[in-house]
Amino acid sequence: MSTRRHFMSQSAAAASALAFPLVGGAQPKSIKVGVLHPVTGALAYSGQQCRLGALMAIEDINKAGGIKSMGGAKLEALLGDAQSQPQAGVAEVEKMNEAGVSAVVGAFASAICLATTQAAAKYNLPHVVDVGVADQIVERGLKNTFRFGPGYRKCAETAVANLHVLNTAAGKPAKTVMIVHEESLFGTGTANLLARELPGYGYEVKEVIKHANPTRDFNNIVLRMKAVNPDIVIPANYYNEYALLVRTMQQQKISPKAIYSVLGGAASSYKFVKEFPDAANGIIDCNHWFNPKDKRSAELKKRVEAQGLFFSYEVFMTYTSMRLLADAIDKAKSADRAAIINALQNSTFSDHIMPYGATRFVNGQNMGAQPLMTQVLKSDIKVIIPRDYREADPLFPLRA
Repeated sequence: MSTRRHFMSQSAAAASALAFPLVGGAQPKSIKVGVLHPVTGALAYSGQQCRLGALMAIEDINKAGGIKSMGGAKLEALLGDAQSQPQAGVAEVEKMNEAGVSAVVGAFASAICLATTQAAAKYNLPHVVDVGVADQIVERGLKNTFRFGPGYRKCAETAVANLHVLNTAAGKPAKTVMIVHEESLFGTGTANLLARELPGYGYEVKEVIKHANPTRDFNNIVLRMKAVNPDIVIPANYYNEYALLVRTMQQQKISPKAIYSVLGGAASSYKFVKEFPDAANGIIDCNHWFNPKDKRSAELKKRVEAQGLFFSYEVFMTYTSMRLLADAIDKAKSADRAAIINALQNSTFSDHIMPYGATRFVNGQNMGAQPLMTQVLKSDIKVIIPRDYREADPLFPLRA
C-alpha cells in the first residue's frame, strides 16, 4: 500500500510540475457498489451463494473493459453481511452509504430486503433486489428499489395454473393439498397466496402448517401429514428446512401424488439433488430459473462447478442483477445515484441468461420476469413448463 501511496504522491508532484493532468496515464475512478447478503446465520448458505454470483459478475464486467461510457471505470465491491437479520442489514446499508457506494445489490431474503430497501431510500441510494420475493418490497412506492426477478404473487399464480393443467391432463387424480411453510415474510406470504388461489381451481386445502427457522425436526409435522394424507404437499421454505422435511417424509414412507413446491428452497437445487437423489426425485418446483437454451447459462454453471460449488438460483439471480446494475451505470454515464435510478427506471436490459426478454420496470418491478417450472428427473433438473423452454415432459402424478 505504501509503495502505491508513494507512487501517487510522485505522480501528483509530476503533474503539478508540468501544470497539466496526466490524461494518458490517469485511471478512471472505480465505482463502489454494495454487495449485501446474509453470509452468516441461518441463511448463510444462500447469502454466500448470492455473494459468489455478485463477485463473478463484477469480475466479468471488469474483465470486459468495465463501464465503457465512463472510460472503462471498474466496479469495486463493498461486501456487507446482513447476518440473517433485517436490523443487521440496515446497519450495513448505513455503513455503505457512509463509504460512498453508488448502489446496493442484495439482500436475498424478503424480510431483509424489506428493511434494506427502506434504509437505502433515505439516501436516494439505488437498491437492486436480487431475490426477495415478497411483493411488499416493490409496493411501497420507493423510487430507489428495483426487483429484477418475479415476486411471490406471480410465482404462486403461475404454479397453481400449471398444477391445474398437469392435474387435468392426468385425469384430475389430485384433489387435496397440504401446505408446509417457514414462518417469515416469504413463507407466510407464499402460503397465504396459495391457500387463496387453490380453492378457485377446485382443490381442497386440508391444512396449512408453519414452522420456525431453523427447524431441526419435522417428525411431528410429517406425522400430521400421514393423518391428513393429502394428494399434494406444497413446501415453501429455505434450503435446510426444505431438505429435512422431504427426507423425513421419505423416512416415514409418505409418498403423495406430487411434491409440488413454490419457490422451494431446495427443490430446484443441484446441491439437494446430489446429496439426496432419492428424496429429490420427481419433485416439481416453480422457481427462479435460467434460460436453459442460452449457452452462456451452461458456461456460467461450469465455472461455478469448477470451484466445487453448486449453480443455485442465488448465484444466477445475483449475477444477473449485478449485470443489470452495470448496464444502468453504463447508460447513466455516471456514478451519481439519481442518474443511476433514472437509468434503471428506463432500463431495457436484455443481455442476460434469464427467460425474461428485455427489462421493463413498473413501480420497481421488472414486468417481464417469470419463474419456470422444473422437475427433478434422473438426478438432473429439467424445465418442464413453459413449452418455449421445455427440456423434458412432466411426470405427473408421481405415484398413482
